[in-house]
Amino acid sequence: MSMKKVTTLGGLAATLAVGLTVPTLAAAGASTPSISVSSFNNSFSAMKTLKPLAAEGKGKVAAILPDTVSSTRYVEFDAPDIQKALIAGGLSTSDFTIQNALGSDATQLTDAETAITNGATVLMVDPLDSGVGTSIESYAKSHGVAVIDYDRLTLGGSRAYYVSFNNVAVGTLIGQGFRSCVTAWHVKKPQVVVMHGAATDNNATLFAQGYDAVIQPFFKTGKWTDVTQTADTWDPPTAETEFQEAYTAHPNINSAVIPNDESAAPIITYLQSLHIAPKTFPTTGQDATLTGLQNVLSGYQCGTVYKPIYLEAQAASALALYLRAGKTPPKSLVNGKTEDATTSVSVPSVLETPEWVTPSNMNATVVKDNFVPAAQLCAGQYASDCTAAGIKG
Repeated sequence: MSMKKVTTLGGLAATLAVGLTVPTLAAAGASTPSISVSSFNNSFSAMKTLKPLAAEGKGKVAAILPDTVSSTRYVEFDAPDIQKALIAGGLSTSDFTIQNALGSDATQLTDAETAITNGATVLMVDPLDSGVGTSIESYAKSHGVAVIDYDRLTLGGSRAYYVSFNNVAVGTLIGQGFRSCVTAWHVKKPQVVVMHGAATDNNATLFAQGYDAVIQPFFKTGKWTDVTQTADTWDPPTAETEFQEAYTAHPNINSAVIPNDESAAPIITYLQSLHIAPKTFPTTGQDATLTGLQNVLSGYQCGTVYKPIYLEAQAASALALYLRAGKTPPKSLVNGKTEDATTSVSVPSVLETPEWVTPSNMNATVVKDNFVPAAQLCAGQYASDCTAAGIKG
């Protein structure tokens, strides 16, 4: 990730030239390039068709990511993929910034205000929470700057578009993967702890909606037992503490629905310290992190939801190029709508499709896409697990 200016801890920024003309949205004309949500792949070649928009557009694009703790994805994938997409689409590094708020609402708001002062006409914002998201969007609106909600929807916000994966589908995959794992690992009487992401994150609500629809019927029939549900968090140490407290209070717990790999990782380490054998204690996750994938390979995590970030990054970057040029994005790109539960507004959205990854399809998904290099995935103690899964490190 090479830019003119790079900060530490995943906070990335490029030095921008000033351009203060704010585009006015206009209907796409016959000469406006068109692109489909299905056009994107990991070659980023589809973005090149949007170079005429880059030439026509005014001002800068500012991407503002939330943190480096809830998921490593923001440093490993989102930041470099957004940069790659914008450059492939015809922008230079002086035409955009990519920053990370490092978990601070105040920093995220300041980053947005500074970007607008420095000539941003489009913001791509993954809000830490809807509180700071609405503040950013209110400020942007008052300055004539368009906003794209990236990955997380700002409830009560005023953004123009939303780009993410189908997050109810993400949760459904977690629930279905857990159900399949319970059977495959021969857990006869599942005693389940159900965990949740932060209540301030609308995605966490949607994830839970998805997996609850799968697992609740098993609780209602008595085939499984809902032993306890922990408080909401995306902080891995807090998730581990909550799990340990639940497990100490209920030592009959033999499985856990966990909403992401980062929270699952310390919990799995804890289970290993108790000498829990592989393929006996089902857990779940998402984001296809290196640690998550290795936990899947070694039999401590049932699977992980793979969300090809390069698809999301290109979709958001494409929207930004249309908005920067004052054009209305084509219907072939904006493939859905998402309800803002606070305002009852239906937000035009680009929704990508997630996939459940297990050892049986890991080689054909994350490895094939080079999302996680095989050599890294199969290092050390995981070499034999990779061999068993048909992955050549």
